[in-house]
Amino acid sequence: MNLKQKVKQIKEGKLTAVENLMNFSKKISTPKTKDLNIFLGLNEDAIDQAKEIDKRIKKGAAGKLAGLCFAVKSNISVKHQRTTCASKVLEDYESPYNATVINKLIAEDAIFVGMLNMDEFACGSSGETSAFGPTKNPKNPELIPGGSSSGPAAAIAADLADFTLGSDTGGSIRNPASHCGVVGLKPTYGAVSRYGLIDMAMSFDCIGPLAKTPEDAKLIFDIIKGQDNF
Repeated sequence: MNLKQKVKQIKEGKLTAVENLMNFSKKISTPKTKDLNIFLGLNEDAIDQAKEIDKRIKKGAAGKLAGLCFAVKSNISVKHQRTTCASKVLEDYESPYNATVINKLIAEDAIFVGMLNMDEFACGSSGETSAFGPTKNPKNPELIPGGSSSGPAAAIAADLADFTLGSDTGGSIRNPASHCGVVGLKPTYGAVSRYGLIDMAMSFDCIGPLAKTPEDAKLIFDIIKGQDNF
């Protein structure tokens, strides 16, 4: 089932936003998943957000991504969430605002699940340099997941979210996508707002989606793309 089909199911009441969230939450909380070290933090307000989305669905006022669950690399700012860049330096830093891409996804009723592991400050290509321990590859935990967007790729491979966001300087979305057997898209520079991204190289870094299929990646790209006045 692709993401458009899943949204259709949710809007038709065959699957609620709460049920979709809980299905992922159960997988995230299993010991096997925790051993993969994919998530650095979870959104405690996710269930309340899902309930509100279900109310909007019943009123016929839900967005294009209604009830879909997403998580982001821990260098993309999410308000009141610890945006650590997988570094002890920012271990207690809570972002005071949302990145533009987060606002766009929330506006379409996607549910933010949590922050994902990465190479520290996006400097690495293996997923092993996180200050909070390496991300493991769900396909084979003995192998690296690639980096620096190790968590976003591993989360899709382990079926822990409908889609994720990563950042790419010189391969940091594409590398882990190939290692984990998922789809990763690096947009053309400037196609997606970088506002709220704690970048490694300002003139190179791009935020992009990771998903199971090219069609799903395009769906998310079409939501997050566009000029930003910030």
